[in-house]
Amino acid sequence: MNENEITRYISEFLPGVETAQNFGYTFFFYQSDHKMPFATLSASDNEYDRFSNLDREGVFRLNIGVSKNTFHSLFGSAPIDRSDYDFTVLDKIMPHPEYAAQQFICVLNPSDATFQALQSMIAEAYNIAMKRNAKRETST
Repeated sequence: MNENEITRYISEFLPGVETAQNFGYTFFFYQSDHKMPFATLSASDNEYDRFSNLDREGVFRLNIGVSKNTFHSLFGSAPIDRSDYDFTVLDKIMPHPEYAAQQFICVLNPSDATFQALQSMIAEAYNIAMKRNAKRETST
């Protein structure tokens, strides 16, 4: 999978997705709720995030905000120790190097097989964003 294929999948198969680009990232939001993306694509390092060495040719990172249950099923409930992970490895589902506490996972350059496994997690992240948006709308 490449960045364009992932962007197309998220944008075409999930209704109401809006994207924004900034600092080498593509942010995926549900509708106009641009406060918290449910997924992002990172294509380059920046001053705040150099964990994955994204400045390598053709390397990108898909980040997905999953539920606490899904995150714990993947990585356990103990706090994440960054030293346990090599965040430069391609095609491996890992906790996000910065946003694991917010239940974000990541994978660099997912293969077709890995992306297929991630599709349910992308849908979960999207559903979380829809619920958050609905809750916000009912409170205003």
